[in-house]
Amino acid sequence: MEIKYKKLSESELETFIDMRINQLTEEYTSEDREVPKGVDLKSALFDYYHRHMADGTFVSWLAMDGDKIIGTSGMSFVEKPPYFTCTSGKLGLLSSMYTNPDYRRMGIAKELLDRVVNEARNYGCGAVHITASDMGVKLYTAYGFKHNGNFMMYNL
Repeated sequence: MEIKYKKLSESELETFIDMRINQLTEEYTSEDREVPKGVDLKSALFDYYHRHMADGTFVSWLAMDGDKIIGTSGMSFVEKPPYFTCTSGKLGLLSSMYTNPDYRRMGIAKELLDRVVNEARNYGCGAVHITASDMGVKLYTAYGFKHNGNFMMYNL
C-alpha cells in the first residue's frame, strides 16, 4: 500500500463532505451524545466549502489509497484584531481531521496535520486553533498544541 497526499478539489468535495459528517457523527456517539435529527448538514457544508475554497480561506489535504480517500484535514483562515501573541491577527482554524478506521495508527493524521499547519504558516497565520475531540487530543499534544484555558463559547 502506498499512501499519497493531495489537495482537496471540487471533484472530491462530495466524498469529503460525507467523511466530515461521518467524523462528526463518530465524535457525537463516542461522547454519548445523540446526533441531532433533521439537520441538513450536507447542504450547509457544500455551501461553506465551495465558497471558502473559491476565495482561498479554506484548504484541505487528503490521504489517498489509490482512488480512495482515507484521510482528511481542513484549515479555515480567519482574521481578527492583532494581539500580543498573534500580531498578524490571522488564525488557522483546524477541522475535518479524520482517518478511516482501517488506516489509523499509520502516521496519516500526523502527515495531514503537518500539511495544513504549513498552509496556515504560509497564509501568514500567527496561531492555529482547534476544538479537539477526545480521540484527537493525543495527536495534537504530541504535535505541540497547548491547552488554552481561556477558551469559552456562547451558542447563539
